[in-house]
Amino acid sequence: MIALLICITGLYAFSEVRNSRRNITGVTVRFEGSDNLYLTESMVNKLLIQKFGSLRNTAKDAIVLDTVESVLRTHEMVKNAQVYLTVDGQLNTKIIQRHPIGRVAGDTQFYLDDEGRKMPLSPNHSARVPIITGKITGKSLEDAYEILKFINEDPFLSRNVIGIHIEDESDYRLKFRLDNFVVRLGDITDLEEKFDNFKAFYAKASQDKTLAHYQVVSLEFDNQVVCTKI
Repeated sequence: MIALLICITGLYAFSEVRNSRRNITGVTVRFEGSDNLYLTESMVNKLLIQKFGSLRNTAKDAIVLDTVESVLRTHEMVKNAQVYLTVDGQLNTKIIQRHPIGRVAGDTQFYLDDEGRKMPLSPNHSARVPIITGKITGKSLEDAYEILKFINEDPFLSRNVIGIHIEDESDYRLKFRLDNFVVRLGDITDLEEKFDNFKAFYAKASQDKTLAHYQVVSLEFDNQVVCTKI
């Protein structure tokens, strides 16, 4: 039994040493989740080459996987990255891209992602998200993010809201896809109640075929929908 244990341990150690001395045979990049690629395989490979040189034929034991993951996470389009080596020497990378939920159209253009952070525009894909215009400040972007989160969680709103205009830090206005009126939201207090009131109004006005009669729909007042006709 002792001799068998020594043999097994020796074989395991030998295989580990032999495996660690093998070279990397190639690099595979896979994107998880979204099909809309703001980042491409060539961009990932270029980043790795800039930091580590060509990884092909590099000894496997010379690669620190945690370091490679950290480098990939520094890219502005990457939310998370996982890197692992296969037995045959293939270096596999799994990339989770950041997800934009709004686009700021000001002096500087960028996305807001689903964590409320600024995200650069991509040359590879343009996201179909609400456009944010008006008075762009740190506070107004935080508020716009709260509005966007609420919109994204509601099928009706996410399908119809195409823009947020910031008149002031307590005066937010929504632009809808199919209708000419503007929805004055006011500040971001009581968003659930405001949107519930609006959806009740919208359903009734749609049934009555009167939506085209309104220019402004205000949700700024408690438990009220105040409309201005054209």
